[in-house]
Amino acid sequence: MQAFTVHPGLVAPMDRDNVDTDAIIPKQFLKSIARTGFGPNLFDAWRYLDTGEPGQDASKRRPNPDFVLNQPRYQGASILLARENFGCGSSREHAPWALEQYGFRALIAPSFADIFFNNCFKNGVLPIVLPASQVARLFDEVAAFVGYRLTIDLPRQVVVKPDGEELPFEVQAFRKYCLVNGFDDIGLTLRHAERIRAFEAERLARLPYLARRLSA
Repeated sequence: MQAFTVHPGLVAPMDRDNVDTDAIIPKQFLKSIARTGFGPNLFDAWRYLDTGEPGQDASKRRPNPDFVLNQPRYQGASILLARENFGCGSSREHAPWALEQYGFRALIAPSFADIFFNNCFKNGVLPIVLPASQVARLFDEVAAFVGYRLTIDLPRQVVVKPDGEELPFEVQAFRKYCLVNGFDDIGLTLRHAERIRAFEAERLARLPYLARRLSA
């Protein structure tokens, strides 16, 4: 998982309440058993004028010119500004996969659905909760200024605006540790790889019949 420390990025606004995970990545794309390739289908039903199916060449599809992520001013955005209850609906982990593979490193909203919120941390995406009044101001500033950028400083737990104003946010210490170090659940386990190998070797020496069972 890619580590997250300080991230400066262009901001794109998703000005809708209750954006659910089926909107983030529609159900037909959940057939894939791989964890890659979901970026082109992020917000698929809103992003394209035709119906999307797995395996389509996105470059040959008809983009919706009115959808925010298709507007030239937001190309290359890596911070998504959202409204209340972002990520509600089903618990599909494909939603943060699609956001991360599109290029988003951080999300800012007044609130997130609980399971989605947890899944983001496990997949290298930082969900930031700010008061609704601050989020509303950010929406106004993004609309007013083309190329509006923020800097997310996770070690200091602040969102830095272009004028230098800092907006503090809370993050649980263990989640912060994992993001700063780039540890997903597997990465956390592999910190103890030497101890795991030593345990397996000792167990095999003590119970050699296990080798026959494993090779059967």
